[in-house]
Formats: sequence, C-alpha cells, structure tokens
Amino acid sequence: MKNNFKQYSKRFLFSLITVVITVILVSSHTFKSVQVSSDLDIQYIWDDIKTEKKDFIKWIDFNVCYDALDAAYRLDVNSYTTDLHYNWIEILALLACKYGNDFDKYSKKDLDSFASQIKNAGSVEAVAKNMKYYDYYYEAYSAILCEFLGVHEDGSYGMKVFLPIAKNYSFSHYKDFGASRSYGFSRTHLGNDLMGSIGTPIIAVETGTIFHLGWNQYGGWRIGIRSLDGKRYYYYAHMRKNHPYVQGLEEGMVVNAGDVIGYLGMTGYSIKENVNNINVPHLHFGMQIVFDESQMDSSKEIWIDVYNIVEFLKKNRSSVYMSDSETKDYSRVK
Repeated sequence: MKNNFKQYSKRFLFSLITVVITVILVSSHTFKSVQVSSDLDIQYIWDDIKTEKKDFIKWIDFNVCYDALDAAYRLDVNSYTTDLHYNWIEILALLACKYGNDFDKYSKKDLDSFASQIKNAGSVEAVAKNMKYYDYYYEAYSAILCEFLGVHEDGSYGMKVFLPIAKNYSFSHYKDFGASRSYGFSRTHLGNDLMGSIGTPIIAVETGTIFHLGWNQYGGWRIGIRSLDGKRYYYYAHMRKNHPYVQGLEEGMVVNAGDVIGYLGMTGYSIKENVNNINVPHLHFGMQIVFDESQMDSSKEIWIDVYNIVEFLKKNRSSVYMSDSETKDYSRVK
C-alpha cells in the first residue's frame, strides 16, 4: 500500500511538473509539441528554454540606395591597402542611423563626413556611441552584405559576388518588390523580376549549398541556394521548360559564385510540372535573410527588396561559354 502511494505521488508530482513546464512554454511564446516521459526529458526541455535565442532580428526594410552602396563600396576597396581600411557596412549603418533608414536623403557629403569622423576619432565605435540603432543596422546589413567583398585567391580585394544574369546577355528590371500577385491567393511580390530571353544562362550570385531544387507551382522550375554562413537564401524561379538546370545539379551540392546554374524561362503558376504559364520570360530573383531557423519556410520569413542590389551586382558579371554541345549546357569562363 505504501509503495502504491509513493508511486501515485510520484506520478502526480511528475504530471504537475509537466503542466508547469507547458505553461512556461506557452507564456514565453516558445511552445513546442513535447512528450515528457522521464526526468531526462524535463532537463532537455529546460535546456531548450534557457538556451533558445529570443533576440534575433525579426524584420528588415532594406532601403539603401545604389549611390550609397556604390560610394561605400569604393571607399572600402580604395582604402584596403592604406593604414585606415574603411568597412563599407559600418559606413552604411552610420548613414542609416542619420537618415532614419530613409536613403532618399542620401548625400555623398554625409558619407565623406563619417569617413572623416572615423579617421579623427580612431574607430567607428567612437562615432556611433550615441546612435541608438547602430548595432541593429550593422547586424542587419552584415547579414545581407558580409560576403559581397573580400580577398580573392590571387590576393586581390574586391567583389566576390555576381549578377544573376550572365555577361553579354541583356535584361531589364524595375522596382516591383511588394507589388500584388493573385495566382493561388492574394499576396505581395517578394523579389525582383529580371526580364530577358528564354535560355539566358543564370548565375549563382554567391557560393552556397543548393537548398531547394525542382518544381514549385508558384515559381515553376526553381533553385534555392543558401550561403555557407546560412544568413542568405537566394531564390531563382521560372527557369526554362524542359531544360531548366545545368546537368548534374542536386540538392545538397555546393555551387560556386559565378557558376552557371540554369536558364531563364517562363515556367510556373501550375500544379502540373513543366508548364509555361508565366506571360513574359523572366528570372524571379529573391533574397531571404535568416537570423534564426524559425525564419526558414515559415510565415516569419524576411525577404528584402533587391532592386538596388541587382544594380550594384552589374559591376561583376560572369562570362560563360557553351561547354557541352550535346546537352547545350553553358559553363563559366575561368
């Protein structure tokens, strides 16, 4: 009888602990489906609660204009071999603080002024010490731009990323981020459409791992490539019918910046695979920023306006050639 009482008491206590943990999870907005079956499981849940990151960035409005990107880039590259190497991301974060993220106010004089202040103060931290949102803008812009510049294998310093349209192929685009779309359901356009000719070689902007490959009823034949640091997810959609990708691509494969990954087309807007239902041939190019895994494939995704990034990437285009006359595949000229 005493043993049964102990057993029931233990079960009651165990159930009470389970309820308390569930309440804590719900109140902290981190509820997850759990099945508690041992003291070890409870410890794992407590570890999750204590270590779960709650302070990651939830949203970004990337409004940096092309002129600011270009001027900050030139300042960074031109100062690389000098005693004071300016970091273009730090400069852009300072400008964002000054303008309240409204880059319609951008002036080259402000950029030059910040460069002078950094030189006189000896560090960007000294200049930004009273700027409330500097850390936010610096982290946000670092997630977007951190791999755009760097040292190449030959020791030179400059752009490491590429325009998604191959060199010597024409295209046009306009500011269409946030425009309405109605296929399937009412939604906003979360990318930039690059209008071009069917078969135009599509280039990997940055080195990364193929995360998604295949048919999607909205994007048609599409490729999703995630940067090696996991911060950026590049989405290329509406690839060519019948021959959308370069031969041999598979999910999990690493592709290098500048490599040909597929061909421009007009597939999509169909549950049935390999259907052209897009009115105008184009590449839908999107860029998602990821601070936490909960932001992947969910309603918490952060997509940024890449129009000015596309303009900036025109500085570096990948030359290609037909490397396989049988498959009609193209490769990068190295």
